[in-house]
Amino acid sequence: MLSRSLKLIATSIALFVAYLPLYAGSLIEKGAQLELISNDFELADGPSWNGSRLLIPDVKGEKIYAYDPKSGKLETFVPDAGRISASYYNNGRLYLSENAHGRISWLNQSKRIEPIAGQDLESNPRARPNDLVADDQGGIYYTLTGPGQVVYIDPDGKQQIAVSNIASPNGLILSPDQNTLYVAATGTKKIWAYPLISAGKTGPGTLFAAMDSGPDRAADGMCVDRAGNVYCAGPKHIWVWSPSGKLMEKIEMPERPINCAFGDSDMRSLYITGFGGLHRIRMNAYGVPSNPPFQAKLVQNPTKRPTTEIPSTIESHLNVVYDTDGDRKLLCDIFRPAAVSEALPAIIVVHGGGWRNGSKSKFRGLSVEIARRGYVSVAIDYRLGHEALFPAGIQDCNAATKFIKANAHRYGIDAERIGAVGGSAGGHLVGLMATGWENSRLQRSPGFEEEAARLDVAIVMAGPLQMTTGSVAAKSRDPKSGSNANVWLGKSVDEDPDLYALADAHIQVSKGDSPLYFLVGEHDQPERNQATRDALTALGITNGLKVYEDGKHGCWNNHPWFTPMVDDMVEIFERHL
Repeated sequence: MLSRSLKLIATSIALFVAYLPLYAGSLIEKGAQLELISNDFELADGPSWNGSRLLIPDVKGEKIYAYDPKSGKLETFVPDAGRISASYYNNGRLYLSENAHGRISWLNQSKRIEPIAGQDLESNPRARPNDLVADDQGGIYYTLTGPGQVVYIDPDGKQQIAVSNIASPNGLILSPDQNTLYVAATGTKKIWAYPLISAGKTGPGTLFAAMDSGPDRAADGMCVDRAGNVYCAGPKHIWVWSPSGKLMEKIEMPERPINCAFGDSDMRSLYITGFGGLHRIRMNAYGVPSNPPFQAKLVQNPTKRPTTEIPSTIESHLNVVYDTDGDRKLLCDIFRPAAVSEALPAIIVVHGGGWRNGSKSKFRGLSVEIARRGYVSVAIDYRLGHEALFPAGIQDCNAATKFIKANAHRYGIDAERIGAVGGSAGGHLVGLMATGWENSRLQRSPGFEEEAARLDVAIVMAGPLQMTTGSVAAKSRDPKSGSNANVWLGKSVDEDPDLYALADAHIQVSKGDSPLYFLVGEHDQPERNQATRDALTALGITNGLKVYEDGKHGCWNNHPWFTPMVDDMVEIFERHL
């Protein structure tokens, strides 16, 4: 392995290469075409993705349909749903706007519709809910088009006016950090942005964007992607604006669209409902995944997977902005023992997904459990392969380390005790954080202080640290392999070996790196990182390997491996933090 000085000389070659950090051009995937899924609706309205299927209310047919993209089947999900004008899935619940009954409801696990709160239609027949959005704390916003209001329902079912005196509000959506509420005024075809001072309380609205085509009164349903781009159904198109209000795309539809939502397992399919039925188009953007169930009664399969419940003993800060790149906000979830006053060590949790899928909520169970064990856990999002090319993702991860150290006092963190754990692609990123911390090309800000990005200990769960050799390089050279690395880096290893070297955590091992441990299932190539362990040992850097009997890839997110793996993580953290 290279000494630190030689390492810097070797990797500095990359500084002379201008890598494009973001995909240029369209948000639409290259070659993607608008696809008709089905026109077997009387009028398809506000859809939502529940993690495995797309749920679509047929407002005139008074049914809720479910579309399974794996099988391609569209089936009746709730046959007698009534007049549902919109749905929104979050927190393990399917929330419904019952236009006919003037109320907001949810669909329980027995497929029965249970009311949450609503309006008195006898005194005000026009007060019928139109569209809705649910936040990550269990609150709900919905539009009353006739009265010109947006109403907020708190988690206890109490209502208050969040926005008043807006002309014909229709669609609405929250920004990914949930600090801004966007509302579409259907009559004027204008989109308004309202800052959220607190849950249900908005500041003065500002004009965010406007549609300038088509005679119809039709600014309708909305959705948002992880980058904060805002999507809205218009008279003839789906309009897409950046977080700063710049028009990014206009997706033409064969008939008037009504609403839209992201779905599929990778959250890169934009589903569009309307008078033409249900359509889909593949995007380079990622939809915002739903918040996992944080209440015990909504957690499913607790015996198979770790619970995502956030107990009262854990203080949570969701969707915290830890860095920005232009108008792109990077978010994290922070969990901390509520009853502890002293500064605690922090653990950065980096999700997997092949550098092109996944989100910070994927490791929610692990993040909460780490906090239960007496640490501050920080689960981070980072930019994925179809949104941004390497080194954007690792720069995001290193920015998270710097954010935690700079804001340690704010969250009760000891800035001198920072660790990280990641699985699969997240394991690779944690390994690269641990060995590439002093490489300026892996940092977003030039002239950074090296120690600001250095970890005190790191744990890799089945992450490939070698990129120029081994299985990653082999798949990169095979055009039939569907190489994740080629998507994330934008090139194959033969097309740009220097770029792959920059992403290679193994060849960047040097004196001064933090202790690095490896946890892996028995059936998940325990030998994968032997060369890195040997290199660490040769340099006197503490490292270790723990293999879990009968474990496969991803075993850390399943029982019976979850608890013993957390036990071993805590033992490592206690030793070094």
